[in-house]
Amino acid sequence: AIGAPAGELAEPTSTPKLPDTVEAVKSAAVRNHPDMQRIQHEIKQAELNVARAKASMGTSIKLSGSMSYTDQEADNFSSQSSVSVSASGPIYSGGRLSSLVRQAMARRDAQRSGLHITRNRIEQQAGSAFALMEMARAGRKASEEQIRAARVAFEGVREEATLGSRTTLDVLNAEQELLDAKAGLISAVTDEYLAAYRVLAEMGKLTVDSLNLPVQKFDPTEYFNLVETAPSSGSAQGKALDRVLKALSK
Repeated sequence: AIGAPAGELAEPTSTPKLPDTVEAVKSAAVRNHPDMQRIQHEIKQAELNVARAKASMGTSIKLSGSMSYTDQEADNFSSQSSVSVSASGPIYSGGRLSSLVRQAMARRDAQRSGLHITRNRIEQQAGSAFALMEMARAGRKASEEQIRAARVAFEGVREEATLGSRTTLDVLNAEQELLDAKAGLISAVTDEYLAAYRVLAEMGKLTVDSLNLPVQKFDPTEYFNLVETAPSSGSAQGKALDRVLKALSK
């Protein structure tokens, strides 16, 4: 078995609150979807690569200085200081540097084109998810109406059976139709919940914060800082930590 026992399960009280229009869903998806945030960072990285490639074609200026002080005797000392400036830059590279600039610019433009493609895909997926949710809502309402109709039919058949105009088999068939309608409502409600959470996922809102779940939250910034400041495996502190972890695992 994997995971903890389910415990006492309770039916959700209501579906999560969602925007009323497909335009609002698409707008939220474009703002919050992880794929949009990822490609925006990739575009920023590509722009920095273009700037770095252009900088490699320029001139570099280096300024350096030094100073020394020598105390030979009580009243005899000497000092020396120097400052130097140097400049360097490519004179001839055979077109290599300009080729690298064009390559970086082409990759940047490709990332920008990918942004439009990703945006269109996310909007399409969000629109499809919203349409499926509307269909699921309509299916639930239809199932509720079907239950009401089946209940009226069942009660009518049962009443007719008391008067002798219907058989016991007719009553059982009508009751079975009512049970089938109730089972259909359970499936319709399940489909509505799944469709609603799919809309949340396409909006980038299927997160611990958005759902307000009572679980431990993962902070990527805090995790990055912990990893960055963690002791290396070869250091004395790292080896001591490894010994502690091995002892705890026994």
